[in-house]
Formats: sequence, C-alpha cells, structure tokens
Amino acid sequence: MTMNTRFTGGRSAIGRWAAATAFALMLTLPTPAAGAELKPLPIELPSPAFQGTPTEIPLTEHMEPPTETLREPFLAPAGTRLLSLHKPVTASDRNPINGNLELVTDGIKEAGDSNVLELRRRLQWVQVDLEQPTRLVALILWHAHDVHQFVHDVIVQVADDVDFTQNVRILFNNDYDNSAGLGVGKDKEYLETHEGRLIEAKAERARYVRWHSNGSTYTALNRFTEIEVWGITE
Repeated sequence: MTMNTRFTGGRSAIGRWAAATAFALMLTLPTPAAGAELKPLPIELPSPAFQGTPTEIPLTEHMEPPTETLREPFLAPAGTRLLSLHKPVTASDRNPINGNLELVTDGIKEAGDSNVLELRRRLQWVQVDLEQPTRLVALILWHAHDVHQFVHDVIVQVADDVDFTQNVRILFNNDYDNSAGLGVGKDKEYLETHEGRLIEAKAERARYVRWHSNGSTYTALNRFTEIEVWGITE
C-alpha cells in the first residue's frame, strides 16, 4: 500500500524524534548503577471517598476531561524514596480554619476533615522543607478528594531558599489567566480523585517545595490533604 506523499519519510523522522526524546529523558535522570532498572514507585493510595451523584460542572477548554482509567505505574530510578514524610511545613495562612500544618506531610491521605488542612479564601500556599538539597523525581498532590471538584490555580514551585527568591522553578501550573501573578500556565485543571495528581519533577534539584491553590469549583477555601515528594538524596 502506498503512503500519502505528505508522510513520505515520516517513519525515519519519527524514529529520529523518538531517539532524541529518549536520550533527552535519560540525561534528565540520575545515572543508575550498571544493570539497574527503573521500578514503579510504591505509592500507597487512600480509599476512594467520593459518594453520591457528581455535581454538574460544565467543562471548559482549561479543564482536563475526567477519566475512569487508573494512572499507569510511574517508573523511577533506583534509590528513589519518599522524602517529605514528617518534614516541616509552613503556609501563607498563619491561622488555618481547620487542621494543622503537620497534616500535609503526616503520611495520611484518607479523606475526611480530620486529615485536611483548610486555609482561607484567595490564593494560598503550603511549603515543605526537605531539609537538604534533593534530586526530585516526582511529586504527588492530594487536595480534599471526598468532593467532586476542580481546584483553581494549582501551581507547584521549587526553590533553593525558604523565601523563594533563588533558582525558583515551576513544575506544574494550571493558572490559565495568570490570576495568581506567577505566569500563565499550560497545564489543565483536573478532577480531584483518591489517586492525587502525580507531577514529574525531571530531576530538578531543590530543597523547598511550594504548592499553591485558589479555591475550587466546590468551595472558595483551600483544602490540602497531603503532598508526597519522591527523590534521591545526594
């Protein structure tokens, strides 16, 4: 069968693109020991908590269509481990409406008010100090996942200093209209589920992680359940 002339030579072009992409990905990750293999992160998911009829939420071009397909296992280099557990947390809101800062890194991801840090309206953030520079592999975010909601202005930054003035980088940003003032994001708003949202960190090196939000389709408040930071200590 003859290919359309528009795709003549497409096979070799695609092959070159795939090879270049694989090589670029290899360069972003720490070099594993000889013979080492990538292995799935041992992520422990909380129980699905949403019950009842989902709220009718009109989807826009800035929202990721919900899916019932579970996330594929995330493969990580040897030596990758959970580094955020029980690490110090600070926040933009000094007087949380509900919960305490320790909830964000206590390892408990189950839904429920007793496990949720609830901050006031408008843009808020929580920040984790990993206590040493770390080669980041992946982050997983859980907002409150017992309600049907899309959270606004989810922005994840990493930096070398506590005040986020040195070597600040953005790993995820779904603020499509720059309402947070940190730049227009290209990521989509997504439906909260018990799986959380996994963000590839692409071997960025940082000590501090800051996680923003600005209300949701369900509430104007900001509700954080857990953040997991997986990486390789150096």
